[in-house]
Amino acid sequence: MSITVKPFGVTEGGLETKLYTLTAKDGASVSLTDYGAHLVSVMVPDRSGTLGEVCLGYDDVRGYETNGGFLGATVGRFANRIGGGSFPLNGKTYTLYQNDGRNTLHGGKNGFDTRLFTAAAVEGAKEDTVIFQYLSPDMEEGFPGNLQLQVAFTWDESHTLSIRYMATCDQDTVVNFTNHAYWNLSSDADILKQKLVINSFIMTEVDEGLIPTGNLTNLEGSILDLRRGRTVADLLAKASENAPIAAVNGLDFNFILPGDGLKEAASLRDDASGRRMRVLTTEPAIQAYSGQGLDQDGHGGKHYGPFGGLALETQHFPDSPHHMAFPSTLLRAGETFESQTMYVFSADAV
Repeated sequence: MSITVKPFGVTEGGLETKLYTLTAKDGASVSLTDYGAHLVSVMVPDRSGTLGEVCLGYDDVRGYETNGGFLGATVGRFANRIGGGSFPLNGKTYTLYQNDGRNTLHGGKNGFDTRLFTAAAVEGAKEDTVIFQYLSPDMEEGFPGNLQLQVAFTWDESHTLSIRYMATCDQDTVVNFTNHAYWNLSSDADILKQKLVINSFIMTEVDEGLIPTGNLTNLEGSILDLRRGRTVADLLAKASENAPIAAVNGLDFNFILPGDGLKEAASLRDDASGRRMRVLTTEPAIQAYSGQGLDQDGHGGKHYGPFGGLALETQHFPDSPHHMAFPSTLLRAGETFESQTMYVFSADAV
């Protein structure tokens, strides 16, 4: 294993950024930047051993500043949506920036994806780690308390990418962290032919603004019961049979995961290349978004159009502060939040 560090460009505000690349002995690699603790690149072999890019991203920091899309971003303080751009806590209402209609999405106007993290690289014999840290000051984007976040990315010889989150705060606050990587295991321009499995038969019902109503939807026997797997193309072809799919022209849903601890949440498979990716997490849910809103130019000038990548965001439920029955996103002062998500890559034999 090895870690290389090189400049990744200067932000519009004059901040110098770095790119950290963690490389296994066979050349499979993960690249990360301290700007927004973004996951920039994941290069893994296909069934013939040829390395290929499976993670959407940009070639320098300016891409992340100007092109949007949250590609590979560490999202916080609160991933997904908070309805009405406010939340109650300890008898007080905290007002947030409304950047998604009347709602707050992925932390607000300047979420963690726009912040420069400190970074420390730790080399090992069989795995390498980059530890990013960021201190979010009290009332940044409207959230109370001085929050210290640590995000550790580990890449190992078995082609497993692990992301560990740890956070503390000096006041009661709400938190919900995720990584917003978009995955495409093939050389195709889209993910339509790739088979998606999600190990869930329940999702949160949402209104037209994608804010949970508080009700849960049983998916057993429906098109959105993905426990046996379906391609995105198959889901789109049957959109007329499913109002939620038709409403968002694809996937943009929060699937509730059964069980506690680290469990397999989802998997993605590309038959053409043989590549497979398993997603394991300690989080209670996974938001699947099929990238229908993508319209960016990324690695090497490649255009990412609609369905160019699939986001599988492990997290707590959206709008949790407004729903007492949902798993709590409350972080008490002095307590520690911890979670882990793993992406395990492999390829079918030739």
